[in-house]
Amino acid sequence: MPIDSRPRRRSLLATGATGAAALLLTGCSGGERKAAERGLASLDERLRGRAARGSAALLARYDRTLAAHPGLAGRLAPLRADVARHVKAFGGTAARGGSGSPQAPASPVPASPAPSGARAPRGAGADVPRDPRRALAALADAERAAADGLTRALDGAPPELARLLASVAAAGAVHAYLLTNGE
Repeated sequence: MPIDSRPRRRSLLATGATGAAALLLTGCSGGERKAAERGLASLDERLRGRAARGSAALLARYDRTLAAHPGLAGRLAPLRADVARHVKAFGGTAARGGSGSPQAPASPVPASPAPSGARAPRGAGADVPRDPRRALAALADAERAAADGLTRALDGAPPELARLLASVAAAGAVHAYLLTNGE
């Protein structure tokens, strides 16, 4: 019996069905990939916005502390400058100068209350303790709270943003140390 080398109808249909399925799967996976990328971009934007607002609130706290205790300017200026850079790194904007207020909305990370004690008179530094050491402790608490918030945000953050969050959280921990132990 001669062997027919022509393709049979069934094999052509099977090949066509397999090709069509491959095209459909490729289209679906590309669509799913795009949706996942949009989800990551949305997550990235939300996390960056939250981090910018938290850093802006911390910057405002530095400004209030400086307004209440101008004698601490030499010690606080470099730390405040770092926090202003963090606001910008997360995509927020911050006003220049020691008494400017941040342009970003209020922080979801609550400012830590200062240790008990007397407060400065009403005005720019109303929530700042009168005692400079207590004011520094309150600022250190705010730095720790901000660093903790950034550390919690690491879970699920896109890799590039996670590195930035971790870096700023580490800087906040160093700031807290310098505010409480550094002279």
